[in-house]
Amino acid sequence: MIEIKTKEEIEIMKRNGKVLAKISQNIKSSIQPGMTTLEIDHLASDLIQKEEALPAFKGYRGFPANICISVNEEVVHGIPTEKRLNFGDIVSIDIGLKKDGYFADMAFTVALGKVSSSLNKLIDVTRKALDLGIRQAKVNNHLMDISYAIQSYAEAKGFSVVRDFVGHGIGKKMHEDPEVPNFGKPHTGPKLQEGFVLAIEPMVNIGSWEVVVEANGWTARTKDRLASAHFEHTIAITRNGPEILTQ
Repeated sequence: MIEIKTKEEIEIMKRNGKVLAKISQNIKSSIQPGMTTLEIDHLASDLIQKEEALPAFKGYRGFPANICISVNEEVVHGIPTEKRLNFGDIVSIDIGLKKDGYFADMAFTVALGKVSSSLNKLIDVTRKALDLGIRQAKVNNHLMDISYAIQSYAEAKGFSVVRDFVGHGIGKKMHEDPEVPNFGKPHTGPKLQEGFVLAIEPMVNIGSWEVVVEANGWTARTKDRLASAHFEHTIAITRNGPEILTQ
């Protein structure tokens, strides 16, 4: 069942989203070649703690870190380690927090130094695909209108969208109904209503959409080992259109 959030609940989530966006901006400006992904995780932990919030992912279904850090061909759920980042890497950060009983969730991909034109295009297209998906999050549209907007744009630009991982409803729980795929037929799925809160998160690959999960049981990478990018916002559906809560 898809929960409809009250205006008061959305206000709490909006406050949390602003906090998360501030933390994400701090992390984005701090990432440098030579850092380890574990150092970034520790930074995120400190920033979340300073805001008197809890890291949403720590211990969630057994996940061992505060945030997910996925590098190059890693798609999502990368576990921070002593691995050092290099010039030319692209790094996807998926981060969430819980405060005052509600969750916020977002993701972004950054390039370290000069990267190839194809990687820059991948990042730009994934970000734009998220924007186009969010635009479809309107009252009386259907859920798959969001999905189709993401898929059709990414594929028109020569990329593929991951099938194995999807967006989701969010609120008092990290993952709520409905699932929000990044692919689908327009005008299908549940009708969108005022008060729905969704985490929309396209994961877009340069090559095939197929992924495999590494031996650690978490880190998903592209099957063909070509690069992937990931962007995400938590949004609320209002009578005036979609409102991005994580900005």
